[in-house]
Amino acid sequence: MSTKLHIKKGDSVIVIAGDSKNSEGKILSIDRVKNRAIVEGVNLVSKHAKPSAKNTQGGIVKQEAAVHISNLMLIDPGTGKPTRIGRKVDEKSNKLVRVSKKTGEVIK
Repeated sequence: MSTKLHIKKGDSVIVIAGDSKNSEGKILSIDRVKNRAIVEGVNLVSKHAKPSAKNTQGGIVKQEAAVHISNLMLIDPGTGKPTRIGRKVDEKSNKLVRVSKKTGEVIK
C-alpha cells in the first residue's frame, strides 16, 4: 500500500528544485512506487527511436522524464501561485479534501 501524495494526475505544478527549476506543467502520470511524476514539458530528454509504424522517420525524439515528487509544488488554482497542501474533512460530504495552506480554499 502506498502513501497519500500531495499531487494528483492533472494538477498544475511548478518544479522547485533541479535542472528544470521554475518550469510549470500539468502532471501526466505518477509512479507511486518510486515517488516520481511525469510533468508535461518538464525534464526533457533525448531518446533515440528506431523507425516504426508510428514514427516512420525514426531519429532523436525529445520526451519527458520523471521528476521526484518532492521537487514539485502544486499551483493554487485561485491565485496561480505555488502553495503547500493540507487535508481536512469537508463538513458537507464528510470526505477528506485537499486544502491550500495559503488561501484555505478547497482544491478540486
